[in-house]
Amino acid sequence: MRSGNGEVRELPKGWIWTTLEDISEILDSYRKPINAEERAKRIQGKGEKELFPYYGATGKVGYIDNYLLDGTYILLGEDGAPFLEFSKNKAYLVVGKIWVNNHAHILNTSASKEYLCHFLNQVDYHNFVTGTTRLKLNQASMKRIPIKLPPLQEQNRIVEKIEELFSDVDQGVESLKTAQKQLKVYRQAVLKWAFEGKLTEEWRKQQTTLKTGEALLAQIKSERENRYQQQLAEGEEKVREWEAIGKVGKKPTKPHKLKELLPLTEAELLECPKLPDGWCWASVEQLGYVQLGRQRSPQNRSQDFPTKYIRAANITENGFELIDVLDMEFKPHEFKQYQLKDGDILLSEASGSPEQVGKPAVWRNQIPNCCFQNTVIRFRPIYLSSEYFLLVFKNLYSNGFFSNISSGVGINHLSANKFSAIPVPLAPLEEQEEIVQEIESRLSICDQLEATIIENLQKAEALRQSILKQVFEGKLVPQDPNDEPSEKLLERIKAERQATQPPKTSNQLKIKGL
Repeated sequence: MRSGNGEVRELPKGWIWTTLEDISEILDSYRKPINAEERAKRIQGKGEKELFPYYGATGKVGYIDNYLLDGTYILLGEDGAPFLEFSKNKAYLVVGKIWVNNHAHILNTSASKEYLCHFLNQVDYHNFVTGTTRLKLNQASMKRIPIKLPPLQEQNRIVEKIEELFSDVDQGVESLKTAQKQLKVYRQAVLKWAFEGKLTEEWRKQQTTLKTGEALLAQIKSERENRYQQQLAEGEEKVREWEAIGKVGKKPTKPHKLKELLPLTEAELLECPKLPDGWCWASVEQLGYVQLGRQRSPQNRSQDFPTKYIRAANITENGFELIDVLDMEFKPHEFKQYQLKDGDILLSEASGSPEQVGKPAVWRNQIPNCCFQNTVIRFRPIYLSSEYFLLVFKNLYSNGFFSNISSGVGINHLSANKFSAIPVPLAPLEEQEEIVQEIESRLSICDQLEATIIENLQKAEALRQSILKQVFEGKLVPQDPNDEPSEKLLERIKAERQATQPPKTSNQLKIKGL
């Protein structure tokens, strides 16, 4: 018999080839999908003892107030993500009273269910699934999956060996995941220490002349006023040019009046932690320009000025994901307002999950002439380092500050106004540079360790597949000539299934010509 990829494979002594249809009873007629809203209504007010697990393609997806089957079964995913990656499990065992939706096939067998489940998780499904964006394993294709069937006693030995070896792998994986969690905690601690002044405490003691945060804040205010005066002068020059050509076209607009930015109040400062000498607290809007992006709507679809733009989905914890960047219409005057510049910090303003609100990344002109959408807030610092504020915002993101102040039903929003009012620690300029170096040196080590952990997790998954491959080639478990031949097992399975088949009706007999 040929395997799923068309190759002829020799079997260990005492094994036979069969198909999934021949050794299992397919119980898909028991499946019944119930949407989450309906399940929520049905379980409302009921205690845990009255609820039963509700299963889908990859595992339990919730609870329901009744069950369809009671026993031990194999569930084999019918569609979705697991078929995109060879290493992902497609089959899993369930025990007890269960309800299954229409995204998993239900299998029963008199062979070892554990053996069959493990075997199904090393099958290459690419010759059995259909579809492109969402792969699907229909029942007809599933029935013809080739199965290697050893004697039942050997199946049990195989399961025992797999569980023994997988137990060792699981312990290693658990240790790696624990280390991964510890790294995350350490990253958060590094950011916290940095903006409490602890990372640069010794460096600060060695400095004699540092411009204080207060002096830096005054310099930023002066710089903002100078830029405004420059904009006024440029606006007046444009008006003179417009008048010189006979006032043809629209009169150039004046820049908006400079907003008066009030310092933090005494009450607000009392709620802020104590800072090192020379530091001060300031609101975000005191330190730069805050702007929400342009709304995406049908009238803004690309026509004459198609322009790439960044949305919240393009911002990740590791920077920008630019594979799927959309475009829309930004007319010349809009483009000037929303064009991204090197050093802009972009934060996700909206997300379905509050934990994802406020995720920051610094723009480095990855895409020329790019703009941004209103699911994104832009912060453009005045006179100050973008790297420093990127880390300030990463600290607020990682410690849950942004998620705590976000609000909304269904979609959580940070809002430009809330963001503008957030107090942030302002260190002297030279110390900001030192803080960035201290953080980056520590986090770069974390990145290296994280990469090693991810590599080892991938190796662990590859090891699982290697174990399964060797087991199903008969290399890890010895064959015993005293075992009942697998042909006998297959005959017994077929006889049991035939005995449980309902008798044919007279109409069915007529159809078959009997």
